[in-house]
Amino acid sequence: MSNNPATSSHKNKVTPGGKFRWTICTLLFFSVAINYIDRNVIGILKGPLSEKLGWNDTDFGYIVAAFNFAYAFGYLLGGRIVDRLGIKRALPWFVFLWSFAACAHGLCNFLDVTARVSFHYPWFDWAEKTLIMATFAAPLTVFGFMGARVALGLTEGGNFPAAIKTVAEWFPVKERALATGWFNAGTNAGAILCPIAVRWMNDHWGWQTTFYVTGATGFLWLIAWAWLYEAPEKHQRLSAAELEYIRSDQAPAEVVVKVPWLQLMRYRAVWAYLIAGILAGPAWPFYGFFLPDFLRRNFALSFSAMAWWTSAFYVLAAVGGIGGGWMTARLMAKGWTVNKSRKLALLICAVCVLPVCLAPYAGTAWLAVLIVGLAGSAHQGWSANLFSVVGDTMPKSAISSVVGLGGFVSYLMAAVMSAITGMIVQKTGSYVWVFAYYAGMYLISLAAIQILVPRLGQSTELKK
Repeated sequence: MSNNPATSSHKNKVTPGGKFRWTICTLLFFSVAINYIDRNVIGILKGPLSEKLGWNDTDFGYIVAAFNFAYAFGYLLGGRIVDRLGIKRALPWFVFLWSFAACAHGLCNFLDVTARVSFHYPWFDWAEKTLIMATFAAPLTVFGFMGARVALGLTEGGNFPAAIKTVAEWFPVKERALATGWFNAGTNAGAILCPIAVRWMNDHWGWQTTFYVTGATGFLWLIAWAWLYEAPEKHQRLSAAELEYIRSDQAPAEVVVKVPWLQLMRYRAVWAYLIAGILAGPAWPFYGFFLPDFLRRNFALSFSAMAWWTSAFYVLAAVGGIGGGWMTARLMAKGWTVNKSRKLALLICAVCVLPVCLAPYAGTAWLAVLIVGLAGSAHQGWSANLFSVVGDTMPKSAISSVVGLGGFVSYLMAAVMSAITGMIVQKTGSYVWVFAYYAGMYLISLAAIQILVPRLGQSTELKK
């Protein structure tokens, strides 16, 4: 008898019996939206902050790298914490802590803007083939923001592992990519709202209050979570018919063991997910933190115009996350296997990213936004299906750990790429090489997935 949920779902037609699962998806949508508002504020304010606090492109690159580096560890530890504590307890704690960290950025206003900090560290000079003492120097405010970004990254990292695990518990296999696409659209909703709202708040209240207000939105979400969330089996608002529908094409309940991180590395599906995270994952943080500066620099945009064009990019990107998930759900409804549906969607997304290398050569801001928006839309569709690959190949007890591990390597690479991007822009004044790099990473990632996991399906490897 086949263990593939995609094949068994055609034999047992079960009606949805209700839509409460989409209420839970809406909660995830808003947690992700708040998550991205809090992290993207600094990208929108790069110009004003650089002018007022004396930062250069390299300084900003280090601040972004600090967040990505911390977020990598937050993702890694967050996934493990979610698997151990459960969704109901873990996710609200993450939101509570990152909201405080987001507010803490405004406290950097109390630092001396004129003060600079420097320290020496050993460095091997390859040109001279000798060990030297290099010097790192930056304004004190850079270190203040780096500290706040580290706190934000560590605490925000648990959001996506918790969301993916929630989708795996609340949705049947055939709806997971669509549900992931919907909640992942929160990244775009937050990012669309962020440039417009942040520009207005900065103009009227100042950058410090902007961080306080955006950070405080997470506390409102906690009230809704406490009121609405419970595990499916215990939820009084969930009908028996809808619960049966949710469980209709999932694998039977299994007895599992707690799997150490190192043991997860034995499985090819985990490696496929990690490789994709390393190669293609850093593209989205790049758009979030550096796209506003790219638009301002290339087209001499005002702060207001840059904010509107950045919002336009995220409007375009929002289409891909929902469309990519819808495509997979539609194909599976027509009888396609999980393997064919997921990989066709991933292939289409990878091809749509290729033109992004032309963005620096666009003659107008609207054309550049259209090109990068297509790539951003494709990335969101890619992510919706890539996240679902974990649910396709791993049992529930390991989902958050695997997603956390993938996020760890992805944002660790994003930290490196952020620092390198800042240096490249500082030296060349251009983003040409950065866009060219990301253009090809998705096809390479898909090739790795196909080689390592030629057939997607519910894994039984970790079951007793």
